[in-house]
Amino acid sequence: MNVVVCVKQIPDPAVPGELDPSTHWLKREGKLILDDSDAYGVEMALQLVDAAGGGEVTLVSMAPNGETSGLRTALAMGAAKAVLVSDDSLKGSDALTTAKVLAAAIKRVEGADLVLAATESSDGYTGTVPEQIAALLGLPSITFAKSIAVADGTVKVERQTEAGYDECESPVPALVSVTAGVVEPRYPSFKGIMAAKSKPVDTVTLGDLGLDGLDRGQEIVNVVPAEERQAGEIVEDEGDGHLKIVAFLEKQKVI
Repeated sequence: MNVVVCVKQIPDPAVPGELDPSTHWLKREGKLILDDSDAYGVEMALQLVDAAGGGEVTLVSMAPNGETSGLRTALAMGAAKAVLVSDDSLKGSDALTTAKVLAAAIKRVEGADLVLAATESSDGYTGTVPEQIAALLGLPSITFAKSIAVADGTVKVERQTEAGYDECESPVPALVSVTAGVVEPRYPSFKGIMAAKSKPVDTVTLGDLGLDGLDRGQEIVNVVPAEERQAGEIVEDEGDGHLKIVAFLEKQKVI
């Protein structure tokens, strides 16, 4: 079984984020790390390949400045190789542009039986990229997977819901987005870290993907500080406190 995993390399969350004052984009200079949410997809892919008795895991990512630090972490976990899209014109891209780029990169991987992605990234939180990739590739998709099994050309997924889970099936190839906690990601071993240094990372540009002239899809024209939180209203209970609360909720059109 061959599995492609979409992974994102993000600024270290332990370091306060900064916006570029001229573009209003999140600064992404320097070392980037593997998004914690994507570690679950990498681990799930490795387990599926092991269960199938063979195959490999390929990573697909988009990052500035040819950055591979986060990819090397996933390669140290056991992934075989990676495709990295790095192009200056992609800075500030929106979710749909990102999906178009990742979809084109996935097409470079031959024989993929399954594409995995996190439900959403830790620095973006749009939650739309996996579904957009599936649509662009013409693949069936299942979201919010809490468990995945593949057999006889079918992927079976327990899909997390507020009430429990749904049992979903789809023919492969397909795209599945996984929730945090679906598996426990392994820690890269010293041997894995050393091996990751020599694993291939195919770094490509938009031209290599046939996407020259792709528009980043958005422009941030202004950023303003959020309004300060206002002081709450204190309700004095003189035996009719519940009525005052109900009246307040009615005024706010909550009830």
